[in-house]
Amino acid sequence: MDARGITPKESVPASRKLGAEDARSLAAAATTVIVAKGKQSQTFKPAGKPTDEVIQAMLGPTGNLRAPTIVTGKTVLVGFSEEVYQAALG
Repeated sequence: MDARGITPKESVPASRKLGAEDARSLAAAATTVIVAKGKQSQTFKPAGKPTDEVIQAMLGPTGNLRAPTIVTGKTVLVGFSEEVYQAALG
């Protein structure tokens, strides 16, 4: 993000665990949720009503929100993928 001159408005330390309800709140406020896992990514359009499938995709094996998670406008990016970041952030 430094290379693109992007400065986060809020940064949440890893010690503060975000769970399913946090993921549901983020997804409910988004028009698009993109979840990256390795080289694969899934795109969801929750339309204010995120399904359990969206929430499960956003959570890691420990039940916490996957990192990094970025909210940019009405899009939520979960996990890391250089290709997804380039497409979403320019």
